Amino acid sequence: MTKTGKQGVFFIALLLSVILLAGNGYANEGLVAAGTESSTAWWVWPLLLLVVTFVMGIAAVLGGVGGGVLFVPIISGFFPFHLDFVRGAGLLVALAGALAAGPGLLKMNLASLRLAMPVALIASSFAIIGAMIGLALPTQIVQIALGVTILGICVLMLVAKKSTVPDVPKADKISSVLRIYGVYQEASTGEIIDWKIHRTWQGLVLFIAIGVMAGMFGLGAGWANVPVLNLLMGAPLKISVATSKFLLSITDTSAAWIYLNKGCVIPMMVVPSLIGIMGGSFVGVRLLKVAKPGLVRWIVIGMLGFAGLKALTKGLGF
Repeated sequence: MTKTGKQGVFFIALLLSVILLAGNGYANEGLVAAGTESSTAWWVWPLLLLVVTFVMGIAAVLGGVGGGVLFVPIISGFFPFHLDFVRGAGLLVALAGALAAGPGLLKMNLASLRLAMPVALIASSFAIIGAMIGLALPTQIVQIALGVTILGICVLMLVAKKSTVPDVPKADKISSVLRIYGVYQEASTGEIIDWKIHRTWQGLVLFIAIGVMAGMFGLGAGWANVPVLNLLMGAPLKISVATSKFLLSITDTSAAWIYLNKGCVIPMMVVPSLIGIMGGSFVGVRLLKVAKPGLVRWIVIGMLGFAGLKALTKGLGF
């Protein structure tokens, strides 16, 4: 096994240990509540979680979203787990998928560190605040707000005329000072793309709101990262998708500790989900390299639209 592989196995084992230790008191009560109305054997749900989250991991990388944005509405809608624990697990799922995909995206020169770091500093700081707000608000209000937000982003992406490689005539002063630019080769066409960004300060301000919403909803922030990076700041779609995935490993860490501290974790639920999402992410990274940008765009829209509708109907009680 390579050194990188050993480090990955060690990190996974350490993360799972932390999760198992975190699942006390409050989590055990949730297990009893979840199982009282179900005649299904207990081992069926972890097995189903493993399969479903593996598929989510593949789709999440291609869409540049955290697995949590799909995990929370789907698992809360079709699995017998309390929503509080689903939200807590959702952040850990998004975090695991990002950690699995991040090194590969950096190696392929798709994720940009220069673009990610200033954004991550802002978003992760405000994600802590958002997590505290989310745990204090009624569940229905959070779900309705989440559904409306994601559907609004889908509308923006549908009406956008230039999203694959946006036209950025000139980099602004902030991005020039921070040296946020780069070059990558589009694998599907062989074209060399020299990219830069603009409207940097507007984007950084929006990432304050993104951080708050990510923590409040208990989700990864990929559902908002991609539109802001791509449509507002002008980064190419593949750079936006890959950088968004890398960003989740930083932003979600901040918010996840709040949920862990509150005991919103069920080990039986989180462990198979983490294994599934990480396995799917490894497959998704390889597919992203050869996928056509236009196809990736429609995957993003389709996933966000489904997740948004599910969250909205759940919040409205349908």
